[in-house]
Amino acid sequence: MVATIVASLASSLLASSVSHSYPSTSSLFFTKLRSSSGLRFSFAVAPLCSRRAKFMEHTLARATLGLTQPANIEHPKISFAAKEIDVAEWKGDILAVGVTEKDMTKDENSKFQNSILKKLDGLLGGLLAEASSEEDFTGKAGQSTVLRLPGLGSKRVGLIGLGQSASSPVAFRGLGEAVAATAKTAQASSVAVVLASSESLSNESKLNTASAIASGTVLGIYEDNRYKSESKKPQLKSVDILGLGTGLELEKKLKYAEDVSSAIIFGRELVNSPANVLTPAALAAEASKIALLYSDVLSANILTAEQCKQLKMGSYLGVAAASANPPHFIHLCYKPPSGPIKAKLALVGKGLTFDSGGYNIKTGPGCSVEIMKTDMGGSAAVLGAAKALGQIKPTGVEVHFIVASCENMISGTGMRPGDIVTASNGKTIEVNNTDAEGRLTLADALVYACNQGVEKIVDLATLTGACIVALGPSIAGVFTPSDDLAKEVFEASEVSGEKFWRMPMEESYWELMKSGVADMVNTGSRQGGAITAALFLKQFVDEKVQWMHIDLAGPVWNEKKRVATGFGISTLVEWVLKNSS
Repeated sequence: MVATIVASLASSLLASSVSHSYPSTSSLFFTKLRSSSGLRFSFAVAPLCSRRAKFMEHTLARATLGLTQPANIEHPKISFAAKEIDVAEWKGDILAVGVTEKDMTKDENSKFQNSILKKLDGLLGGLLAEASSEEDFTGKAGQSTVLRLPGLGSKRVGLIGLGQSASSPVAFRGLGEAVAATAKTAQASSVAVVLASSESLSNESKLNTASAIASGTVLGIYEDNRYKSESKKPQLKSVDILGLGTGLELEKKLKYAEDVSSAIIFGRELVNSPANVLTPAALAAEASKIALLYSDVLSANILTAEQCKQLKMGSYLGVAAASANPPHFIHLCYKPPSGPIKAKLALVGKGLTFDSGGYNIKTGPGCSVEIMKTDMGGSAAVLGAAKALGQIKPTGVEVHFIVASCENMISGTGMRPGDIVTASNGKTIEVNNTDAEGRLTLADALVYACNQGVEKIVDLATLTGACIVALGPSIAGVFTPSDDLAKEVFEASEVSGEKFWRMPMEESYWELMKSGVADMVNTGSRQGGAITAALFLKQFVDEKVQWMHIDLAGPVWNEKKRVATGFGISTLVEWVLKNSS
């Protein structure tokens, strides 16, 4: 109880401690202490003179800009169960059947050939086959039809198309999302999901399929209504997964899906939050809450601007200098509850809670300044992974979660084009574009990560528009000199279903990044912009460390729905688990 109160007070102070000049005496710091009594935060507050008090009043007003606060909305709680019962005997609101185009094949008498559909149609007097023909339902991906027909234990029967074939996590997650959409429309509280054809699936495939369906259902039912004056609460309470087996392994897989889905929702909420709510201080407070919640395996260390100055993080602090909201350097560390550590990893996320572009201000069509709250999408992936791993608690692996959080704004104290900043590894950077700021913050974050003694680093950043031009809105670009690391992450993505594409690290392009007065400039020409950005980051990684850069500028945001996706979290979790014992 004492720990909770102290941590809450620390978070409150953290959220309100804003200093435009970043005083040399740190006004606030806190660190996690391990002890037998649990998690504790220690903090010190410098005395406030009257001038400081007046400034504090100003900063508190800024923290509530627009008087907007997110509503405390409880996330949907869905109970998942794996059962082996006759589909005709299941009782509930909707029996959802996932069907391929092949499953919908009928004989010369217009009767289903698939055994499950044939049985259901027989109990319904042929009405299922008749209705599917009238609705022109053929099982194509994206198709669905829901019928209210008497004769079964369920009130409704839904047919959901899976396309020509279904074997990937993406297809089965899509099935779960379609089930969620159907349940929302019908205001159903209980649903069962069954595949018309599951006989060919291996035992491992059945586990992964059930997990993907559960994940898709949770993410499909969830809506971020925290900033809406009115919202409808979903009715769905229980989902039974039929025909994919039962037992402890399947139960563990469903629990895993629940843990990762809750982390993805957390990541989405971070990215969805506007910059007047999610300041660097607020992001640091959210990270600290994760460490507090899973204090048996996670610790938190939040560095102030003064502490970053002592570590010579001139590149990061240069970006932060213009904002009235001070930077907060976030470092969470995961250590397993027991057993030896066989691998040390780092996840580094870009944490710009808002990017105006600085003096190279974002203007004109396509600059996307209105969604620059998403420029911390990399940090959301990293902190989301921390939350998931805090719940899963893998053994044999130590993981560092690092975010150099700040804003890129404009003021008289801000970084100017032509300025030279010095990173914490001593390398100098001529800033020829203040809107290429993310790489400047990542430079010091990567040096810091290497200093933790890790063997592998994956950084994630909404870094370049060039990557969106190259790969579109749904695929992330992967840059790494390590074939082994690339293999590990791509294997993890096959399980998560997230899309990545490996891009070249063309060393000859480094000529575009040379400066006449410093070690390098921070941006090259428009051609190959995503590649030169990756080559820039490489300058701040120890040669002994395996490193990967992921540019997720495209898939971090769903432009059609105008919401965050939570991209990267499930792949990161899978990758860490592959490195655990």
